[in-house]
Amino acid sequence: MVQHAENEILDTIKLCDAKGNLNPAAIGYARKPLIQSNLKGHFMRKKKWNYWCVYGDDLMFSAAISHLDYATVCFVYVLDYETQRFFEKTITMSPLGKKPKMSEHVLDTTICNHSEMKIQFLYDGYQETQVTVTIPDFDGELLHADLTIHHLEEDESLNVVIPWNRQTFQFTAKHHTLPTEGYVKIGDRRYAFDCRDSYAVLDYGRGVWPRESTWNWAMASQRCRNHRVGLNFGGQWTDGTGMTENAFFFDGKMTKIHEDVIFKYDEQDLMKPWTIQTKFSNDVRLTFKPFFERVAKSDAKLVQSTVHQLFGYFEGFVKFENGQILPIRQMLGASEVHKAKW
Repeated sequence: MVQHAENEILDTIKLCDAKGNLNPAAIGYARKPLIQSNLKGHFMRKKKWNYWCVYGDDLMFSAAISHLDYATVCFVYVLDYETQRFFEKTITMSPLGKKPKMSEHVLDTTICNHSEMKIQFLYDGYQETQVTVTIPDFDGELLHADLTIHHLEEDESLNVVIPWNRQTFQFTAKHHTLPTEGYVKIGDRRYAFDCRDSYAVLDYGRGVWPRESTWNWAMASQRCRNHRVGLNFGGQWTDGTGMTENAFFFDGKMTKIHEDVIFKYDEQDLMKPWTIQTKFSNDVRLTFKPFFERVAKSDAKLVQSTVHQLFGYFEGFVKFENGQILPIRQMLGASEVHKAKW
């Protein structure tokens, strides 16, 4: 079922006009990162981030660089599936400090250097992103990550412009099932990542946000029965805009879901199973069963943010456009609720 008549963008285009407001011609979605994030103006309201999450065989590794106009926030966290050892380190830099290098194009190099945390996302301009992270004190140990993420030329990605109005809007790019190799070393423990069973997800965001926002995001990227499968669903923040960030990926090809997805969960106990379903059709019918909850809170004068990110397993199915069912069985991924005043 098509709830929204979403415009597909086929050529490169700029997100903003000369005044920094939303370019109406950029509203839509693309299967390649064709939108240039030429943000300007909107003093203190612009939000930029590059978030990588890599699912390895033994370890989930995540690193992010974000610039909120009035502060730079970077964080790194890891989750060992077997031991459930989890640790997260966050640094916040004032606007008077050295700004991170943030790109206008989805895959271009992004860098943040700080004495407590060095993060580099280095794109070779063609088919690889080198992720290097060094943290001298990560739960009392040295963390060093060196990962090579491969961008397959024929792969499609989800690139969507969400219009609240001409002054508030968001371009989000979600790239899934990217084969990843390398290692993450924490103290004496070394976790290896192999392209055959380790996959990265990129969440790239550039936009001008309202003061208060709430959103859900569910995602997974795994090898399932010898196929690369990725899930990406969003809720609340896109409601009423005529656009969604809903899609799934099968061996690099995207099926766009032109319909809102409803997240149902117990706000008093987020560890209970969630349901994630399309609003009108049965194109998406998933249950998400968490096994670990990450809570990240910040309460500065200007920024109040609470993230509950659950890691667990998806069960159910999604449907291709021709009605064929893709079963989802014990698929490792994450689902979150994020409330921000920023």
